[in-house]
Amino acid sequence: MKHPKHSCRVWNDRPGTVLFAFLILFTNGTMLAQELGDHQYTSESIQAGLRVYSRECALCHGPAGDLVSGINLARGEFRTASSDDDLRSVITEGRAQGQMPAFALREEELSGVIAYIRAGLDPDGVAVRIGDPVRGKALFEGRGECADCHRVNGVGPRTAPDLSEIGVMRSPVSLQLNLIDPGAAILPINRPVRIVTRNEETITGRRLNEDTYTVQLIDSEERLRSLQKSDLVTYEISDQPSKQPTSLSSDEVADVIGYLLTLRGAP
Repeated sequence: MKHPKHSCRVWNDRPGTVLFAFLILFTNGTMLAQELGDHQYTSESIQAGLRVYSRECALCHGPAGDLVSGINLARGEFRTASSDDDLRSVITEGRAQGQMPAFALREEELSGVIAYIRAGLDPDGVAVRIGDPVRGKALFEGRGECADCHRVNGVGPRTAPDLSEIGVMRSPVSLQLNLIDPGAAILPINRPVRIVTRNEETITGRRLNEDTYTVQLIDSEERLRSLQKSDLVTYEISDQPSKQPTSLSSDEVADVIGYLLTLRGAP
């Protein structure tokens, strides 16, 4: 059976509600100065961290970071630590009644080994600086305006993807990309759409699923819609993200990432 023709084109929409994204600003200076002013660690710091890890950490934690029960450094699984400040405290103060000894590292060595851990023990990886989850939650629900569109654990609208399990679905690097370049990070299936039906109804919303003959979406009134493509006059898919760069500082962005990583669904 021949499928009826309909119009489908890319839609260049204007960016909508400010959620949370971030533009990286690189400045000249020392490696440490870059790290303090930037949300991610430098490649040089990751390489330096590899040397520190091999010298001080690999004997107990292993090259893959998984020799200690309940801890997997490559996957970011710790017993109590969450933020980078937590890791600094564990490394410099020790834990478990001396089973994890305290290390007297220089500041660049300490930053380096944390960068190496955050890069997943990959010397060529990207290390995301992770801040305080409590502060991040306050920013998410307040000035960051993230909760204006995102739903978490049954609370909030459905106009943007539900983030209740984002901590297990996305890596820190993926979350970072969503913050600094939302256009590159957005999944194609989540792109905004604008539809006009043969009944002259105009529908805008977020695409959820699509096959040859139908498209499913959450419309602007948070209703789940399933439409036959044969009933559509136009079907426009935006090639622009619905969020603009945020005004949050680099430290605040790190805190938001820290909070998002705690969202792992129902306990």
